[in-house]
This record gives sequence, C-alpha cells and structure tokens, in this order.
Amino acid sequence: MEPVSNGMRIQKYMSQEGMCSRREAEYFISRGLVKLNGKVVTEMGIQIDPAKDKVELLRQKALSNKQTLAFHKPRGMTTEEITSFKPEFKILSPVGRLDKESEGLILLTNDGLVTKSVTSDKHLVEKEYEVTVQEDVNPGKMRKMEAGIRLEDGMTMPAKAERLSVHSFSLIIKEGRKHQIRRMADALHLTVVKLKRVRVGNISVKGIPEAGYRILNAKEVEILRNSSR
Repeated sequence: MEPVSNGMRIQKYMSQEGMCSRREAEYFISRGLVKLNGKVVTEMGIQIDPAKDKVELLRQKALSNKQTLAFHKPRGMTTEEITSFKPEFKILSPVGRLDKESEGLILLTNDGLVTKSVTSDKHLVEKEYEVTVQEDVNPGKMRKMEAGIRLEDGMTMPAKAERLSVHSFSLIIKEGRKHQIRRMADALHLTVVKLKRVRVGNISVKGIPEAGYRILNAKEVEILRNSSR
C-alpha cells in the first residue's frame, strides 16, 4: 500500500483507539491478525488515513493467549520476586507495584490494555487499601487524607478515607506515586504497621488466600480494559 500523506502508522492508530498497545499491535500484525480495509496486513509501519481506512483486529484469535491474574502478595515478597514465584507467572508482568512490607492484591498480565488502563495518567481506576497504624485515628486526619496531603512531589489528589477502628482506616486513591500511602500517613504523624491493598478497580482480593491467585474471567478483564476510556 502506498504511504498516505499526513497519515498515521497503523500500530499507533490501534494503540490510540484502545484496540491494544503499540507493541501488541506490532505482534498482531506480524501474526496476520490485523485487517486493513478487509485485507490481512503483515507489514510494519503502514501509513493509514484514520478518516478513510478501516482497521480491524481479529480479537478472538488475538486475545486467546492473553491472561490476567489477581495475586494475593504476602508481606515480605518484593514485586520483582512475584513473576518467579510460580512457573505460570513467568510470561506475565505486574501491574503497578507493592513494596516489600505491603501485602494484598496485585494484578499480573500480558495484556497491554489492562496495564495501560490501570496505570493510566488519567487516574480513573480506584485502588483501595486498609491501613493499620500505631496511633489513634481521628476524624480530622481522615478529612485531611480526603482533601489531599502536601508531599515533596506536590499535593495528592482527593481521596476517600474511612475510619475502621481506633487504629485502622481504609483509603481509596486513584494515583500511584511511590510509597504514597506511607508518605501520606507519615505527613500526618501516623506510623504504619500494616498496609494491605484490597481492591483494584472492579477486582477484590477477597476470597484469595495469601500467596494464592485466581484467573480473571473475560467480563472482568473487559471492564479493566475499558476503565480508563
């Protein structure tokens, strides 16, 4: 096909339209899983006219090898150690991070759209945590958590905070800064003794034993893929 003046590379278009990540698009094109105007294409870097050309991903075949797991990370395990924990994890990558001393839900996937949606800078996917601290939790500190805390890298976004007991609270955020919750707690002079992520978007850790996992079903994965649109 002749290059289109002021066109767009097909893999960039597919990523921009949320069909898959750019790297995945290249893989799918090389495997003959992409059609342009009804014809299978296998050439990289084809220029298309988004206003005129029709790009189609043969989704059923393309997604047949995709898998997303919900893993209950135990305390003491680093994010880097997760993929070597079980043989079936080796082809997957963690979505985001949990520090070594934190526990709870972390998603593992080889689906670029899941990773893109959950880690998007649009900050649309909720992450829920349960936090236990040494000090008493009072309503004033919860209000400050909700309004935003000034950290060295700027104010945190508004959050949802709820006191669970004298020494514990839940916190729902949409950001993913490094050690964010521990830093927010420290700014309020709260000493974290336990930090557990219990939910990412529509996926909960409930029912998954520590160091256990479950495979997400097609509906759950589709919700995650679409969550940043």
